[in-house]
Amino acid sequence: MTTAAVDDDVTSGERTGDEDGGRRTIGGGRSFAWLLVITGAAGLLAAWVITLDKFKLLEDSSFVPGCSLNPVVSCGNIMKSDQASVFGFPNPMLGLVTYGMVIAIGMGLLAGARYRPWFWLGLNAGTAFGAGFCMWLMYQSLYEIGSLCLWCSLAWAATIVMFCYVTLHNIRHRIIRLPEGARSLLLEFHWMPPVLWIGAIGMLVLTRWWDFWVS
Repeated sequence: MTTAAVDDDVTSGERTGDEDGGRRTIGGGRSFAWLLVITGAAGLLAAWVITLDKFKLLEDSSFVPGCSLNPVVSCGNIMKSDQASVFGFPNPMLGLVTYGMVIAIGMGLLAGARYRPWFWLGLNAGTAFGAGFCMWLMYQSLYEIGSLCLWCSLAWAATIVMFCYVTLHNIRHRIIRLPEGARSLLLEFHWMPPVLWIGAIGMLVLTRWWDFWVS
């Protein structure tokens, strides 16, 4: 087995001061940079499509989004819900900004950018908020609204992968400190958290509408 993680091109970052003094700068490998670009693009695509459909729905209440395929997979039901505008404006508009920022960070890494530890912790906090918000929306979708949006599901998966690998990057570079055994385990099996997380959501979706899927 290999201990190489997604950002294996950069191992420790350039240090311009003492190791814990906050003056070092840390980049990222090409694989990690592309992961940020791809997951950011996937989330941005989902947010863009949902935003356009939301505007069409506001103009015409009888509009049926293209992803409303059946009584369960019904984006329209999600868009009409109160949960779709938690902050007073359509949720995907927040995604248009935040996913775009992630793409910009990924492109910066591809161009050789390096950031301070506080920047990486800020990105980690942002992706943690995004993942938590997605999980709240997932619960609302499955158990309160009773419908599933495929574009929302794409955004959930992209955000989960993004959060897991930003956290892994920070653990790898010891921005987030863990016992060495736990750190080595996460670096070795870095693919397990996102796979298990997304797999668990898939199982919840399957069991929530089991009778519909098997009918």
